[in-house]
Amino acid sequence: MKFFAGMVSVVFILLGGVACSQGSSSGGTANGRTLAEIKASGELRVLSRNAPTTYYLNKDSKAAGAEYELVKAFADSQGLSLRLIVEENISDILAGIKSGKGDIAAAGLSKTAKREADYLFSKPIDTLTEQLVCRRGGNVAKTLAQLSKVSLEVPKNSSYEESLVAFQQTYPDIRWKSNASSGTEPLLQKVWEGKLDCSIADSNIVDVNRRFLPELIVMFDLGKPKTHAWLLNKTSIDLKKAIDQWMSSPEGKSALDHVHYRYYSFIDNFDFVDTRALVGRINDRLPKYDGLFAKAAKKHAFHDSLLAAQAYQESHWDADAKSPSGVRGIMMLTQNTAQSLGVKDRLDPRQAIPGGARYLAKMRDKFNEDIPEPDRTYMALAAYNIGRAHMHDAQTLARKLGKDPYSWVDLREVLPLLSDKRYYQDLKYGYARGMEPVRYVKRIRNYENIISEKQK
Repeated sequence: MKFFAGMVSVVFILLGGVACSQGSSSGGTANGRTLAEIKASGELRVLSRNAPTTYYLNKDSKAAGAEYELVKAFADSQGLSLRLIVEENISDILAGIKSGKGDIAAAGLSKTAKREADYLFSKPIDTLTEQLVCRRGGNVAKTLAQLSKVSLEVPKNSSYEESLVAFQQTYPDIRWKSNASSGTEPLLQKVWEGKLDCSIADSNIVDVNRRFLPELIVMFDLGKPKTHAWLLNKTSIDLKKAIDQWMSSPEGKSALDHVHYRYYSFIDNFDFVDTRALVGRINDRLPKYDGLFAKAAKKHAFHDSLLAAQAYQESHWDADAKSPSGVRGIMMLTQNTAQSLGVKDRLDPRQAIPGGARYLAKMRDKFNEDIPEPDRTYMALAAYNIGRAHMHDAQTLARKLGKDPYSWVDLREVLPLLSDKRYYQDLKYGYARGMEPVRYVKRIRNYENIISEKQK
C-alpha cells in the first residue's frame, strides 16, 4: 500500500480554485514579500508537501488536508487566491521561504530554537509530541540509550534531527541516517515493511498512519511537546501580524476548530486488534461486496467507502451476522425495516446492501436540505443507529441550549444529554442512549478513512 497514489505530482494546474505547482527552490536569501505586495499580486504563495496531514488530492480529485484547508481559509479572509507550491522535502520548503519563493510554509513544521534563528513563526496551530516508532515484533528501542542498537532514519533538516542532535550530547553512541529525499510518512511505511527498525514522527502523523499500518508501535515520546505553526521569511513581519490577528479572531478560531474536527476528531484511541482486523478484511472480505456498495452508493449519492464503513461497523462484513435483538445481515436490518424496504432476505447481501443504502438515504431525506454536507449524512447515520425520533429530540434540545440543530459538531454534544433525566423528561420521545450514535458515527468516519486510503 502506498499513501501517495492520487496525490499531486509535477504539473502546474488549477484545481478547485487553487493553483498548484512543484519544483526545486533556488538558493540564496531574499526578503519576503510585504503584505501590500502580496495583496497587489492577488495571490498568496504557500509551500507545502504531500501528506495525509498537510495536503493531498482526495478520491474526488479535490484539494484536501488539514494544513491546506486552514491556509485556504486565511487566504480567503484576505481576499487572496491560493497558489500552493508542493515541494518534495523539508529542505526545499525551508530554502523556498528563505529565497522568497513562497510567502508561508504550511507543512506540519515544528517551532524549534534553530529555526527561530532564521525564520518567523505564526501563532501555534497545534501542540504535538515527537514519538519513536518501531514495528511490533521487530528490533526496537525502549529507551534513548538503546537507539544505538537500531537502524534509525529521519528526514533531513527535520525537527526530529534537531532533537537527536541534542540527545547525542548525553548519549554519544546514538546514530541515525538523515534522509534528504524522503518525508516522514514514507519512512513510517519503510518501518512497517521491515526495511527499517525505527523512525520518528509527530504524534498526529502517528495517529493517522497507525490506522493504515497497524503493526507500527510507539515506543516512547521524545522530550517535551512542541508547537506546530506556519513558517515565514524573517522579514515578513506584517504578514505574520495579519496571520496572528486572524488566528486570534472568531473567524480564525472557528477555522482551526473545524479543521481539527474534520481531520482528527474521528480518530479513536488506537485499537491494534480492531485496526489489523479491518485492514485484513479489506483484502479478504470487501472485494466480494465492492460492486454492491458502489452500485448502491451511486444510486443514492453516497460514497461507496461510506457504505462499506457503515456495513463494517454493523457486521464486520459478515452476511450472516445476527445480534441478540434480532437484527440480521451485513447491514443489520430489523425485520420490520427490511419489510418496509422490500428486502425479503436480510442474509442476502444483494438485497441487504441496497436496502441499507435506501434506508440511510431515507433518513437523510428526513433532515432539512439546508443542512450542509457532510453534517447531513452524519445525522442520517446517527438516525440509522438511534432512530429519527430521538434525532428530532436532539435538534429540539439543541435549539433550547442555544446550539445549532443543523451542525453535527453541536448535535454530538447534545445527544449524550438524552440519557440525562434533567433533559429527556421534557422531550417528546424521552430517554435514549445518546452516546451510542456519537460513537457510531465516529467509528464509521474512522473506518471510511482507512478504507479510502487502502483502496487508492
